[in-house]
Amino acid sequence: MIVQQENWAGIPVLHTYAENMKDDAPIVIFLHGFTSAKEHNLHYAFNLVNQGVRVVLPDADLHGDRAKDYSEMQLANSFWEIVLKSTKEVAQLHEQLKKRGFTGKVGLAGTSMGGIVTSGCLRQYDFIEAAGILMGTMSYTELAMHQLQQFEQQGIDLGLSEEEKQKILHILEVYNLKDQPGVLERVPTYIWHGANDAVVPFSMTYPFYEQLVATNNIGAIHYVVDKKAGHAVSRAGMLEMCRFIAQRLE
Repeated sequence: MIVQQENWAGIPVLHTYAENMKDDAPIVIFLHGFTSAKEHNLHYAFNLVNQGVRVVLPDADLHGDRAKDYSEMQLANSFWEIVLKSTKEVAQLHEQLKKRGFTGKVGLAGTSMGGIVTSGCLRQYDFIEAAGILMGTMSYTELAMHQLQQFEQQGIDLGLSEEEKQKILHILEVYNLKDQPGVLERVPTYIWHGANDAVVPFSMTYPFYEQLVATNNIGAIHYVVDKKAGHAVSRAGMLEMCRFIAQRLE
């Protein structure tokens, strides 16, 4: 596997591929989690490249090579700005793929914050032909409200008025995949969640899936529950997601 550090339209990326890989090979943009960085997910790239998939791993804003001297609270307060910027940058990376002559089918996947961004991108873009949402959410607004409640319970004052909170939720709601479930009839999507996840609660994905099952509208979803896991993807989940997305992009 070849790993190259590159800069695509101002976004630091690791471009990973096999030496004999053609320009029309399938491609996955893989997004890391909050406080992580692109190189921390090279095991996903390794497994995907071995199955014939080119992989591009970007650093999110304020992460990895783009990190600044932020405290943990400053970074947490910037969470949704980072998510929204990452969502827009996925489209920029897609444009870069075309400019660089890579013509294969494009998939998108990520863990935690990366899974959240993947969910929002499915709502926004039609170029994604397979997806992996690991520890993500189907609703930006539900997760944002959950986070606000957690801050309040911990006695942390974000200094936001009720009007400001509602404005934020209004901005986020256009990314809610649960409001456009028809997308998942078209895009094969692997969803993984640990039942004991305390960071991005299990309830952020499973009720949505149950509703689709109840209405016989499951589409192209493959949903996996790990009953023992918390906020960490198991090796089995990682391997299965890589197989799923590689096969769907063939």
